[in-house]
Amino acid sequence: MQKRFALKLIAACAIAVSATASFAQDVIKIANIVELSGGGASAGTNFKNGVELAVKEINATGGILGKKIQTTTNDTQSNPGVAKGLTQKAIDNDVFAIFGPVFSGSIMVSMAESRRAEVPNFTGGEAAGITEQGNPYVFRTSFTQAAAMPKVARYISDQAKLKTLAIIYVNNDFGKGGLDALKKALANSPTKIVAEISTDNGQVDFSAAVLKAKQSNADGVFAYSNEEESARILRELRKQGWSKPIIGETTLTGQKVIELAGDAANGAIAHVGLTVDAPQPAIRAFRAKFEKEYKYVSDHNGMKGYSGIYILKAAIEKTGKLDRKAVAATLHTLRVKAADQPGVLMDVSFDAKGDLDRESFMIEVKNGKQEVVSILPALNATAAPAAAAKK
Repeated sequence: MQKRFALKLIAACAIAVSATASFAQDVIKIANIVELSGGGASAGTNFKNGVELAVKEINATGGILGKKIQTTTNDTQSNPGVAKGLTQKAIDNDVFAIFGPVFSGSIMVSMAESRRAEVPNFTGGEAAGITEQGNPYVFRTSFTQAAAMPKVARYISDQAKLKTLAIIYVNNDFGKGGLDALKKALANSPTKIVAEISTDNGQVDFSAAVLKAKQSNADGVFAYSNEEESARILRELRKQGWSKPIIGETTLTGQKVIELAGDAANGAIAHVGLTVDAPQPAIRAFRAKFEKEYKYVSDHNGMKGYSGIYILKAAIEKTGKLDRKAVAATLHTLRVKAADQPGVLMDVSFDAKGDLDRESFMIEVKNGKQEVVSILPALNATAAPAAAAKK
């Protein structure tokens, strides 16, 4: 009896020692769980490439706390169920952190697994609900809709001075979250929403949606969908002769959208948290390195993956040890200056929910390129003071 008890005690101790000593290993394991096929392929591929570029740079300079980073990449197929299964597989492989998925619908499902295992999970998803559930292990590398939409609303009502607005949105977690956030932000403004036009994820034909926007006689349209669908919306708007303002958020004017939409993207205006065309030195350096490595220009998703790795690096170094729970706690109060850690691209801070704060930009597509027309300060201006745009 006593012998059996002693054996059980030894076994339990061995498991405990294995768990606590798991990060005494020679590498820091990071899982890339991203959309490499399906509707999110463009976003996921850019995110993955950004992550891998940052890892390559960090490993070349000695790693983090003297340990190299080792990454694995798996394709969610833009399917939330697949994303959840891959997250569980990564946890079983004892990873230190997970990057992705990028799509809001997928991270909303998969992050329950990383939370249960207490593994820091970085995402480029923007749906407000991602960080509204009290998950202490999920962190954004993008703005939440709750932070971005008030900036967009101020532009629509105060600068564009639109009296009426039609909204074309994708009917999923991302789209509905953005719609709700924008409606809330415009509630007490002079701008009245006269049409809410729902579209499907992966939709090809937007002729009916654009016709509804035209029939609403709105002064402008706010288009909020995934990248490929955004390009189709832009093409259909131009096809039907729309000449009024076209306004959106990051997904309306991404590099992939501009390539797919061609001349139809010219004139589109959007609020973006990140753009490779921003005047900051760290961002310009990132653009050059990414283009050299992958032979194309990164979009905002590449920047999210790249900066996310450097944010994790800063948190581990501040914590001083490879302890997932301690690093997650550090992230909730983290403030990093780009002058100290250029890989974060811009001064950044995190709040208790895992949402970040930093400068952002209003851009207009001109001659097939994003042009920054203004730099907007961080919501907490002391965390990342605004800078003047430089030409």
